[in-house]
Amino acid sequence: MICFPNAKINLGLNVVGKRADGYHDIETVFYPIPVKDALEIVAADRQSFTQTGIAINAPQEKNLVIKALNALKSRYAIPPLEIHLLKAIPFGAGLGGGSSDAAFVLKLVNDFLSLRIPTEELEAIASSIGADCPFFIRNKPVFASGIGDQFEPIQLSLAGYHLCLVKPSVAVSTAEAYSKVVPSMPNISLKEIIKRPVSEWKELMINDFERSVFPNHPLIEQIKNRLYEAGASYASMSGSGSSVFGLFERPTTLKTVPLFRDCFVWEGKL
Repeated sequence: MICFPNAKINLGLNVVGKRADGYHDIETVFYPIPVKDALEIVAADRQSFTQTGIAINAPQEKNLVIKALNALKSRYAIPPLEIHLLKAIPFGAGLGGGSSDAAFVLKLVNDFLSLRIPTEELEAIASSIGADCPFFIRNKPVFASGIGDQFEPIQLSLAGYHLCLVKPSVAVSTAEAYSKVVPSMPNISLKEIIKRPVSEWKELMINDFERSVFPNHPLIEQIKNRLYEAGASYASMSGSGSSVFGLFERPTTLKTVPLFRDCFVWEGKL
């Protein structure tokens, strides 16, 4: 059985408060996009996991696919499975690729073995793996708050828009992203902004992390500006970066832009 875990983008990101536990409260909108990995499981005599595509330099036991499988095994009798992950979603990009893989493993094993685990329980298991993992269980647009782990369904469709996603070979740490952020409540709630035309988002919807990231990584800001120059209705860094996306009313052909030459570029219709 095979499935295709997809990525997400953040539409806006406001850091609204500092918590007593040292974490920050945020507000953002998670929106699923059709940039995908491929995940396959088959019955086997012994457990195995292989990965191809984009290489991830981390021990296998730290892979979120394995963590998700182990979380299921702690609750259910799971027979040996052969799992193969074809990695195509860039990591360290603010796209939630690893979290998506973990959530889709839970759903895939549930279907493959006919476990009939309720959606709410799958979300609870996913939450033990990562804050944004539960989002990919239902995989629909949500307003996210708390540390990015509290979800409220929203009515939002970007169907018909064309997405250009650009990921440079730049790494942004979480500490760096928060380094120049002063928590504050936005003047206009994201829940109100997303009700307005996308053409108005440029002046209203911000990603607080850009304040920290752009001065240290001017290439990321240059990519955003280039997307606007190409006609984007809205462009932003996703999450803490380093990927940047643009929403366009027409198809784009930007892979040959010199600035994007050494970047991962994905273009397609939402």
